[in-house]
Amino acid sequence: MADIVDTAVAAGSFSTLAAALGAGGLVDTLKGPGPFTVFAPTDDAFAKLPDGTVESLLLPENKDKLVGILTYHVLSGEVMAATVVTMDGAKVPTVNGASITIGVKNGVVTVDGAKVVTTDIKTDNGVIHVIDSVIIPK
Repeated sequence: MADIVDTAVAAGSFSTLAAALGAGGLVDTLKGPGPFTVFAPTDDAFAKLPDGTVESLLLPENKDKLVGILTYHVLSGEVMAATVVTMDGAKVPTVNGASITIGVKNGVVTVDGAKVVTTDIKTDNGVIHVIDSVIIPK
């Protein structure tokens, strides 16, 4: 098995996330021992952001903001889907320090309103759940 970063890169639908992790200096962290749970937005999720948002976030002067957004998608520890579906209404602290809100309705799981579209992509150092939108800390 590969780590979180290599797994995401190999999947082919996370090139924006991979570029953002590189710009944010987080590649080594997410290649570390973990375990981590990553709610990973696809390239399509990043494309939903207003025009110019991604390009702006990748600029060196916006690194702190970028890191804040990226770490908001990461939990310490490995949280599999079987656990997530029992957490409706839970506020869960992220690596960023702020908490995300888990929603479960009619079998659909959301994280701050972003729909979880694929679950339990197991890696050497944690798990990836794919989401359809980028979540932004409030």
